[in-house]
Amino acid sequence: MIGHGFMGAAHSVGWRQAPAVFDLPADVEMTVVVGRNADAVAEAAAHWGWAESATDWREVVARDDIDIVDIVTPGDSHAEIAIAALEAGKHVLCEKPLANTVAEAEAMADAAGRARGRGQRAVVGFTYRRVPAVTFMRDLIAQGAIGTVQQVRAAYRQDWLVDPQMPLAWRLQKERAGSGALGDIGAHIIDMTQFVTGQSVAAVSGTVDTIVKERPLLGSGSGLAGTAAEGYGEVTVDDVAVFTGRLESGALASFEATRFATGRKNGLTIEVSGDQGALAFELEDLNTLQFYDRTAPGDRQGFTKILVTEGAHPYVSAWWPAGHMLGYEHGFVHQAKDLVEGIIAGTDPHPTFADGLGVQRVLAAVEESSANDSIWVRLDARATR
Repeated sequence: MIGHGFMGAAHSVGWRQAPAVFDLPADVEMTVVVGRNADAVAEAAAHWGWAESATDWREVVARDDIDIVDIVTPGDSHAEIAIAALEAGKHVLCEKPLANTVAEAEAMADAAGRARGRGQRAVVGFTYRRVPAVTFMRDLIAQGAIGTVQQVRAAYRQDWLVDPQMPLAWRLQKERAGSGALGDIGAHIIDMTQFVTGQSVAAVSGTVDTIVKERPLLGSGSGLAGTAAEGYGEVTVDDVAVFTGRLESGALASFEATRFATGRKNGLTIEVSGDQGALAFELEDLNTLQFYDRTAPGDRQGFTKILVTEGAHPYVSAWWPAGHMLGYEHGFVHQAKDLVEGIIAGTDPHPTFADGLGVQRVLAAVEESSANDSIWVRLDARATR
């Protein structure tokens, strides 16, 4: 695993727990974790159960005893590491968004396509797909439970940047992160919309904005928290992104990604309305799914709460008895499971690098629209960046 911050911790839990919970077709060894600071990465290795630590990812990628490379670094290094790993014959898991630009994502998808011919697998870490309720939502829509999809409303709201004295972390620098709320959390709701509906976003019209344009320089940081140093620096990414999309069927979708939603900590919501019913999911209540059946008798209609903890629900049978809750970390366990099973079976776990490229194109189209008075931008007609 290359990188060991917030996402490194989550991925480590996934790799550690998957072999213990699921009957995987191959053994998983957490061989080495890589970071820039020797002391910090050694501490991370000891804490999360990695056998070794290292500071040179190129040496690690070239090692014969490494089969899978898991990339949890900031977006500015995704393309270089992923392409090198694929060319070295490794399977790759890369955190989302896939890259910082469409051109980088295209190069990564091309490399993954070549590697696929050699039997390698490449997956993007849109982990919320693997929350059982989200996967079940996808299954119900595919089965026709809500009829024809007519509208989607998706939002991801956080508030960790409301304080203007929050330091200038790497997620606020375009050269490191690519974009702000749009790419960091907006990518999740784009992917989730496409995943549960089975449709691509075909066109967008949107606006992005930076609310606090200058912040204290970062002294030290961990996860989403940090302490300030002397001086100030410019925020070069968006704080808020609001956009409208058309799915390939013509259905309308609305999206909001913000890190300025005061009081909202990790509020991802999605509601899909069809001509025969509706489904709604909320990440902060991730074990449940709301289902409205318009075909039921009028005096019995209303949203029904489905507790997605039964053994018949996706992924759940390996865990606890019905009604015993799962949490945030379980998606990362399911991600590790799906990747290992795909590698051994010779099949492509989702989402592929091609899927990640598709999301990257939507992100770029939203930025293009915002820069041009929110004009509609069609995904099949825009120039690659």
